[in-house]
Amino acid sequence: MKITTLIENTCPTGQDHLTAEHGLSLLIEYDHTRLLFDTGVTDAFARNAEKLGLDLSDIQEVIISHHHYDHGGGLRHILASNPDAKIYLKEAPKGELNLRAAWFLRKYIDLDKNLLREYPERFAFVQDFQEVLPRVYILPQILQNHPHPEGNRYLFEKDGSRWHRDDFGHELILVVREQNGLVVFSGCSHNGILNMIETVIDQFEDVPIKAVIGGFHLIGFPRLNTMGGSQREIEALGNKLLSYGVGQYYTGHCTGQKAYQVLKSVMGERIKHLHTGKILSL
Repeated sequence: MKITTLIENTCPTGQDHLTAEHGLSLLIEYDHTRLLFDTGVTDAFARNAEKLGLDLSDIQEVIISHHHYDHGGGLRHILASNPDAKIYLKEAPKGELNLRAAWFLRKYIDLDKNLLREYPERFAFVQDFQEVLPRVYILPQILQNHPHPEGNRYLFEKDGSRWHRDDFGHELILVVREQNGLVVFSGCSHNGILNMIETVIDQFEDVPIKAVIGGFHLIGFPRLNTMGGSQREIEALGNKLLSYGVGQYYTGHCTGQKAYQVLKSVMGERIKHLHTGKILSL
């Protein structure tokens, strides 16, 4: 399996020709299957793909991890440029999703709802466990054994004049099953990375997980780059992640640099950082 990071928050020295933005987009290729997992904020994922010599016109499916603009903001581009790919996601929340902090900061962070009306035949809403291609699975029902990340406290759903915290019922997990184990993809892990991994373990009993890839949402307030939780809590999370026997973790985006460094101090080479342009061969 080859996984190309088309969009992540960072771009390393030597890859300045690529565009980084606060978002995530991964191109997944194995056998004769090509999937796009999330699209970042803009069409930068497609421009990066072109610079890397990758053609997205024959992508078979697009999976959107949850209804935030930094994971589905590039949907309009893929809908226009690829006439065949089905878009899999969960049903849209009833209200509008917003970031809200203090008394003055309000930011609309939802997907473009016009797309659902303009391209109704392109969207497939997944409510139950589903194999969408051979050995490609979507898990839309996530166990709730552990608390959600602290950073979720800034994320709300506005329904008319009423505000309430987002419960992230619109988030899903993508799993690809290979002969030697599972590869698990999470956009932001707003439901908690421990809950997401345990959901996969529960669904695929006794099948090893060789990699978990995506954001863990351990950042507190993004603009200030704070950490969502204490150092001791993040260290405990790292030890718990090690206990699952997952072969390798790759994370970035909403995990945040500070939390990543704490995880790295606990997990060592079992965790590595994603960046725009990074290619994984699993």
